[in-house]
Amino acid sequence: MNIGFTIGKFAPLHKGHQELIERGIEENDEFYILINNTNVTTISLENRVKWIQKLYPSVHIILGKEPPTRYGMDKESVKIQTDYLKKMFKGIKVTRFYSGEKYGKYVGQALNVESIIVKKKIPISATQIRKDLEKNKVYLDNGIYEEIKSRLN
Repeated sequence: MNIGFTIGKFAPLHKGHQELIERGIEENDEFYILINNTNVTTISLENRVKWIQKLYPSVHIILGKEPPTRYGMDKESVKIQTDYLKKMFKGIKVTRFYSGEKYGKYVGQALNVESIIVKKKIPISATQIRKDLEKNKVYLDNGIYEEIKSRLN
């Protein structure tokens, strides 16, 4: 049995995230998504969970209410992040980690799971969307776009 997972802030959830999630769902018997809290957006953790549950009702959601604030590819940052993931997935026999970033190989090694780096076909990041919602709205589900837009007005 293959159990995959991915992690992120999904602030907002965009079509690049969706591509990665859909591949994970397709290739595994079960798929988990760890959604981390963040202060980079005013979009609540609960709303980000709602978006994912609406589009992907079969996934298991884990709430990362207090994720590490230290990021980076240096040895200590990687250890902090992977220790956090071990804690969050304790008792869940994950076999694959899905990421669009190079840090995925470190997660795979630390958790002793297969690391699948999904090559990005959709050239967008949540940071770009937050900087210019109107320019990048094509990368959002229409319902998500309308919700974000209504909060800005």
